[in-house]
Amino acid sequence: MKNTDTSPPATATAGAPSSPQPLPAGDLRTDSLIEYPSQFPIKVMGNNGDGFVHAVTQIARQFDPNFDASTIALRDSKAGNYLGVTITVTATSREQLDDLYRALSGHPMVKVVL
Repeated sequence: MKNTDTSPPATATAGAPSSPQPLPAGDLRTDSLIEYPSQFPIKVMGNNGDGFVHAVTQIARQFDPNFDASTIALRDSKAGNYLGVTITVTATSREQLDDLYRALSGHPMVKVVL
């Protein structure tokens, strides 16, 4: 009986990409691409109103006691209704950054954290 199967052979061809091997659980490369400690900028956007910059600064200091408020950069929106505040913190761990992002995002004056 003649073989009429026209599908390619089941073996891999030379030069075909292989699947990457999974990294071991707990490998730091899977947790973060950031080297700690490092200076880490965070942009926070909210309504351009009294107390917004102060609130962002206070939260930054909770997670970075050495936070230097003189490094804050401000940028108004075109219409002036919103304010972008860029803070640069000394990141010491992924947990610290995650907690900082949660604190900033949870503040009622904050609209977006990037």
